[in-house]
Amino acid sequence: MKLEIEYTSDLSDVTALSLQGFFVGWPFPPTPENLLLLLRGSTHRVLAVNVADERRCVGYITGLSDGVLFGYISSLEVLPEFQGHGIGKELVCRMLSELADVYAVDLVCDADVQPFYEKCGLSRYSAMVIRRRDLLQSRNAPG
Repeated sequence: MKLEIEYTSDLSDVTALSLQGFFVGWPFPPTPENLLLLLRGSTHRVLAVNVADERRCVGYITGLSDGVLFGYISSLEVLPEFQGHGIGKELVCRMLSELADVYAVDLVCDADVQPFYEKCGLSRYSAMVIRRRDLLQSRNAPG
């Protein structure tokens, strides 16, 4: 597998079909169509595209921000076969750069990936969340 990664925020060539294979291990993974909506609805996004493989999207990161005080990294995914090549870390670095003008950047993640984010310069903190898995499941139902 040849890697020639380009980073972009341009969604003009991205289709749901090109977003297959993300959300591995999720009990109710979002559909590629919902992933495309997520990318379009984010105030910030960076995609990792493998130029050597017909510009296949192999990773992405999304963020939301009020542009003044707060930014939030909402999702980061790298296809399993492309993990371990520094793509995720580069996506985080690029997103932090895009959010450099806000006071705080928050991210909520599972404990098993906290060491990864610490290597990217983030610190452990507390958070409060609601997870509406039934809503996600119904949005992914066929038809």
